[in-house]
Amino acid sequence: MTVYHVSQQAAIAAADGSEARPFATINEAASIARAGDEIVVHAGVYRESVDPRYGGESADNRIVYRAAEGEPRPVIKGSERVTTWERVDEQGSPVAADAPIPADGAVWKAVLPNAMFGSFNPYSRTVYGDWVIDASSHARALREGDDGLSAAAQAAAAGYLERPACHLGDVYLNGKSFYEAFSLAEVAHPAPRTVGFDYGAWRNGPILDDPAATLNVWYAKVEGDERTGTTTIWANFHDADPNEQLVEINVRETCFYPSKPQVNYITVRGFELAQAATPWAPPTGDQVGLIGAHWSRGWIIEGNVIHDAKCSAVSLGKEGSTGDSDCTRTRRKSGYQYQMEAVFKALRFGWKKGVVGGHVVRGNVIHDCGQNGVVGHMGCAFSTIERNEIFNIATKHEFWGHEIGGIKLHAAVDTVIRGNNVHDCTLGMWLDWQTQGTHIDRNVFWKNMRDIMIEVSHGPYTVSDNVLASPISLDVISDGGAYVNNLIAGTIRLGRVLDRSTPYHFPHTTEPAGSAFVYGGDDRFVNNLFVQPAGTPADADEQSGWMAEGHGTRAYNLQARHEKMLGAGEHGERPVTLDDYRALASRVVGAADEEVFRNVPQPVLARDNTYLGGARELLGEPGAIVRGGDWTVALAQDADDRHVTLTVAAVPVDAADAADAADLSVFGEGAIVCTADLGEPRVVEARFEHPDGMPFVFDTDINGTPRAESSSRGPLAGLAPGKSATVWAR
Repeated sequence: MTVYHVSQQAAIAAADGSEARPFATINEAASIARAGDEIVVHAGVYRESVDPRYGGESADNRIVYRAAEGEPRPVIKGSERVTTWERVDEQGSPVAADAPIPADGAVWKAVLPNAMFGSFNPYSRTVYGDWVIDASSHARALREGDDGLSAAAQAAAAGYLERPACHLGDVYLNGKSFYEAFSLAEVAHPAPRTVGFDYGAWRNGPILDDPAATLNVWYAKVEGDERTGTTTIWANFHDADPNEQLVEINVRETCFYPSKPQVNYITVRGFELAQAATPWAPPTGDQVGLIGAHWSRGWIIEGNVIHDAKCSAVSLGKEGSTGDSDCTRTRRKSGYQYQMEAVFKALRFGWKKGVVGGHVVRGNVIHDCGQNGVVGHMGCAFSTIERNEIFNIATKHEFWGHEIGGIKLHAAVDTVIRGNNVHDCTLGMWLDWQTQGTHIDRNVFWKNMRDIMIEVSHGPYTVSDNVLASPISLDVISDGGAYVNNLIAGTIRLGRVLDRSTPYHFPHTTEPAGSAFVYGGDDRFVNNLFVQPAGTPADADEQSGWMAEGHGTRAYNLQARHEKMLGAGEHGERPVTLDDYRALASRVVGAADEEVFRNVPQPVLARDNTYLGGARELLGEPGAIVRGGDWTVALAQDADDRHVTLTVAAVPVDAADAADAADLSVFGEGAIVCTADLGEPRVVEARFEHPDGMPFVFDTDINGTPRAESSSRGPLAGLAPGKSATVWAR
């Protein structure tokens, strides 16, 4: 084992990587480190993209990159500092640096040689690829009048292209990113931005920055070739002098990313990694992240602070040889078809347990990224994502596509997502295609537009001991889920997909076992606590649109009624067990096949759940407790140690109500749930169990506290009304 030292501040000309003669750059060590070696990086700012040449040989013989102990956290940045800014007026003509500052702020210009970017210039590359729906949400807001912007702002945007696209570049003032404008006029006269349209929730979402921060804008123009041309950036710094303050711009695509696949068993621990021009990362593309494993196995990414990726921060995803946004590039086949092909191509390129995947992403703080905190298609399988705090993902609303989420994974086979704190995201987590053997356990999702979406999957997947407290808690466009001991304080939205058949696998492998549509249902809910918070509108019995929505499991009845499923009851009653389903199918299918089977309501098992406020139980549910009145669900985070507390309380109207609301039995109790209680998904025919094949026994709560033989429903074994309890801590 060799220990290499890197110190930007102490490096000398005759460096050999020893503690006395440290390397100046991390890449010097990365080019020679072999299995068993350790790279100790000392305090400093390292403006480079680390490209490890070699990987480790096993989980016990890996290459470790770590921060030096007892020193400030070393920083790896994909940006460069710029100190050559010149003041200009709104026509771009030079003015004195000390000239009076206009009411809308001072505009500065920097002219940079394209050679500083090499072959990758983020100011000529746009957010582009499969499932990019709106490459500029700001331009859409202007078109639709969503932001209520002034006439001056509308005039500034008059010169826009019809569909302008955001670029991968960015500008930072003292670490805070700016917003992209599309004309010099808009840079000179910026207007506050307040909302961006979210096509997933189908509504506007708030921009979380203070409106004043959205006045910090930039615009760029690239001219000439990459060797002799120039990139000009105009930015409104208001009353700040960019040559005296810290101003940085995106230059590199990544901060820590191998240039080739199969660089295995790498540990990255204790760094700050920031400001990279990462591209759009769809499941059909080359999923590049600010840091990522690049189709390798056995990485550990832990204890880092990772932020300001233009698109994705941590990538456990697909590589480019199995497809790279071919639908968008060629328009020969649909994105769905290319994604299906990518699965089979990947099987020929090593997608199996022990070859690809099996990563650990643990204890990181990931924030302020445009697309994802963690992204991965297939390369995320057999991994563990735990104890991370992920926030401010896609909340600038600069662009939108169907691949946005704090965590966005495809084919997360046997992946464990445990103990994460995901908040202030447009969508907390999106699990898409082949969510099989996936365990979503003890997470806290709150202050998101939507918490969890499970799409076109067939299970078995398990959701246990979580807090889901955002307005939309669950988008379930899949079958085969088990929900145990959760707090669900938003709506459930349910959808069916009968035009896209997606694969499922033999248990605990990547080997395809079949393919199926999403019929809706075949889910289980046991010992959950559902709340419709005070002030939210009552659920509608008459549903419209393609998704049924409601608080509580009654949404499944609303779905069956709305979809006019064969054999459903007058109010949407549907089978409870697989035997019930088979009996119903025997009556209504006859000699027909798929075209009729798809309209038979799948079973939904719900028992021993509690429903507060206006949340409603599944029709005929045994053991349900339903309590009306007004209830609140409050979460709070400590600014220092970041722990999160939960309070569920009634809003009493008189003393008797107050006494009832304080009754510890108000939430009800439930027995310990195990694998044997959950059955098997109808289509996949596999057990709900741990990735190692051991059965589930849900005998501890969100904090790991043991549950008694009978304990409180929901994520806390001893949840008491009106009492705060910790639900997440670092």
